[in-house]
Amino acid sequence: MSFKSLGLSENLLKAISKKGYETPSPIQAKAIPPVLEGKDVLASAQTGTGKTAGFTLPLLHILSENPKEKFRPVRALILTPTRELAAQVYANVKEYSEFLEIRSAVIFGGVNQKPQAAAIRRGVDVLVATPGRLLDLQNQGLLSLKRVEIFVLDEADRMLDMGFLRDMERIMKLMPPKRQNLMFSATFSKDIRKLANGILNHPVQVEATPENTTVDAISQKVYRVAKGKKTGLVIKLISEGNWQQVLIFTRTKHGANNLTKKLASAGITAAAIHGNKSQGARTKALSGFKSGKIRVMVATDIAARGLDIPLLPHVVNYEIPNISEDYVHRIGRTGRAGASGEAVSLVSADETSYLRSIEKLVGMKIPMEIIEGFEPDPNASTEPVKQGGGRNRSGGGARNSSKKSKSNDSKGGNSSNKKRNNRNRNRNKRSN
Repeated sequence: MSFKSLGLSENLLKAISKKGYETPSPIQAKAIPPVLEGKDVLASAQTGTGKTAGFTLPLLHILSENPKEKFRPVRALILTPTRELAAQVYANVKEYSEFLEIRSAVIFGGVNQKPQAAAIRRGVDVLVATPGRLLDLQNQGLLSLKRVEIFVLDEADRMLDMGFLRDMERIMKLMPPKRQNLMFSATFSKDIRKLANGILNHPVQVEATPENTTVDAISQKVYRVAKGKKTGLVIKLISEGNWQQVLIFTRTKHGANNLTKKLASAGITAAAIHGNKSQGARTKALSGFKSGKIRVMVATDIAARGLDIPLLPHVVNYEIPNISEDYVHRIGRTGRAGASGEAVSLVSADETSYLRSIEKLVGMKIPMEIIEGFEPDPNASTEPVKQGGGRNRSGGGARNSSKKSKSNDSKGGNSSNKKRNNRNRNRNKRSN
């Protein structure tokens, strides 16, 4: 199968060819035809499988085929959970529309709104946005969604995780009821299906890979280690393995900052990226990491999706996530587009139940190793670590976003504490 056989326009095929793409990925081959037919689509695809092109290419085709208005109101809205993902999707839209008369813009928080508002005033066909900044500009009367023809909800499961359900509901009411809807998600949880039922109209469901599977090209390994020896072990692995590009995940912003300082003290160039960092700092860190100036990037789960880092060879879970699905998204930063990659997890005694849930979810026993000098503490408790005043559950099932809201880079929280949930939601909105 070729992109031409999917029915895309010549100008889109020209842009695709310039990018060096020849054959559509499975999710692209399955999603593009029904989108071109004007149908609503519910799609699930593993990270790194090319799903962004699965909705941007047919979206651009549809818009370019229809007459344009002089004013150019927003005709397509792509909603994403994080700034990084919004920037990545926008970059793809720009590349694919190079030979089309399509205007696009991206809006997200953490930066001055004036350039964004100016772009919208000039007229925008395709708008890529995060929920917080979108609603902010709409409330100021700086943009309208009354003419939206196509709505794309990207990373829908992450959107729910981050507590954006109410914002999404508000955004739906700002658009005309008659429109084409596309929802892309890494998982088809109960919450996602419930959300889809309220947005999509008789959708075509497409799935490129089994839900929550891990890419075969990723080599996974667990190192059992004493909690206090994790920093020494990760320094040893990076130094002795001569790893030159490593993405490390921590659970908290404080943990990311602390580890970054210790790596720098050991002579390893590192930068932290999380919700408390300004957009300028996040962009600078990511740019330095991609160029090789920064050897290690330490991130919270804000970076688990939306970071497009070609050929990233190493991902390290300094602390494994208490939500099992997040493990899949984290390690999915490597092994992208058919390339091989290595995912290493440092597991202390109090993370034992989290590891079991992850192995159950991915359907495999992850190979385990113990390195001399970094042995686990035989007397340490295997009780899950307490965070934010409440015990995080270790399960791998769906989360009910109407009852609890997990911040993408907070310390977690007690789901019965409404005040804490509100703080988490507000933190996510400020972050994006």
